[in-house]
Amino acid sequence: MLGLIAGNGNFPLIFAKQAKKTGESVIAIALHDETDKAIEQIADKTYWINVGQFSKLIEILKKENIIKCVMAGQVKHTKLFSVKPDLKALALLTKLKSKTADSILSAVCDELKKYGIEFIPSNTYLTDFIPKKGNLTKRHPDKNQKEDIEFGLETAKKIAQVDAGQTVCVKDQSIVAVEAMEGTDECIKRAGIITSDFVVAKVARPKQDMRFDIPIIGIKTVETIKEAGASVLAVESGKTLILEIDKVINFANENNICIVAL
Repeated sequence: MLGLIAGNGNFPLIFAKQAKKTGESVIAIALHDETDKAIEQIADKTYWINVGQFSKLIEILKKENIIKCVMAGQVKHTKLFSVKPDLKALALLTKLKSKTADSILSAVCDELKKYGIEFIPSNTYLTDFIPKKGNLTKRHPDKNQKEDIEFGLETAKKIAQVDAGQTVCVKDQSIVAVEAMEGTDECIKRAGIITSDFVVAKVARPKQDMRFDIPIIGIKTVETIKEAGASVLAVESGKTLILEIDKVINFANENNICIVAL
């Protein structure tokens, strides 16, 4: 029995499908106004809660005798300002010195561990979606793009280290846009307003906790890259998830976009 705390996007849906292929029973705890309702057709059972209902989350996990859990999908960071936490969530938050996503989610994992609930890495069951080092598309980066890739990944690591975001857009070794609360796609769109033919670099944090908020690329990402006029997507191998990887690579090839994992 596996508990799935499901955020927004395709990630929770794909994770649930992959977990069930291995014979796991999946109990989804979905978030109102965030989780895709399609989760109800995939999970064996689905409960709905509001963001901030920590006591209800614990109640559900205990009721279902869940001792193994995973987080998949995000909550819109901008929405965190309007969350009304219950007393248990409020008590947890007041103990924290830092209110970054990383520190909050880590505290949630630590608190649930007291109830015998362990969180597994959110890339479990998804090894086919984790790229190894190398070029993933027909198009390869040229000399200037290789320099931008190196600069972009290096810069993204510095940004990720302070928990600001995981993505930067660069051109001619200059920073065009940096991801913050708005997310990867909006960062790419901002860069596209300023310039074109740029490099998008996405990485894991230097000490990435693989239980949550891991770097993820999906079909929407490459569609945004095309719309914004970017030419290269560089990701960190071994840690980045590329959901629906075949679909993503086919789209990139059809639109002359280079994807490389380093």
